[in-house]
Amino acid sequence: MAKAPAPGATRTAQGAETRRDFLYVATGAVGAVGALASIWPFVHQMNPSASVLALASTDVDLSGIEEGQAITVVWRGKPVFIRHRTPSEIAQAENVDVSQLPDPQSDLERVKQQQWLILVGVCTHLGCVPLSYKGDYQGWFCPCHGSHYDTSGRIRKGPAPANLAVPDYVFLDETTVRIG
Repeated sequence: MAKAPAPGATRTAQGAETRRDFLYVATGAVGAVGALASIWPFVHQMNPSASVLALASTDVDLSGIEEGQAITVVWRGKPVFIRHRTPSEIAQAENVDVSQLPDPQSDLERVKQQQWLILVGVCTHLGCVPLSYKGDYQGWFCPCHGSHYDTSGRIRKGPAPANLAVPDYVFLDETTVRIG
């Protein structure tokens, strides 16, 4: 006659699940959930903060900018120059022999609407902020090392290797532009 198992003992027949197997699986599952829960704050802290996400794009109202005037706005922590160019500034920017420029680029490649010039206001030499309406070409002048930019933001003279950068932007309507 077969003996009855002692109280609290588990069955050990081949292929049968035991109470110990269940405890191993349950403990592993709880441990995995706990590990993921403890790792989540470290992964989440690498996401951009709300202030960075807010700066991903900037909408600018152009209605208050008179012809011949320039403003500076901040986008992604950098200054952006928005200049409402006069017809003479546009003509001056278009009447340049592009092949003679250090960083050849036509004015039409740099603007979406001729009267509006939008540039990242950081000198391409060492990252200074150039001064508006200064220099030999009445565009921008970087006083740090003497780079001169024209009315299209192209480098014309000085140590800067490239033109002022043109950010991604789109005109939402006649008086609003979205940068970024």
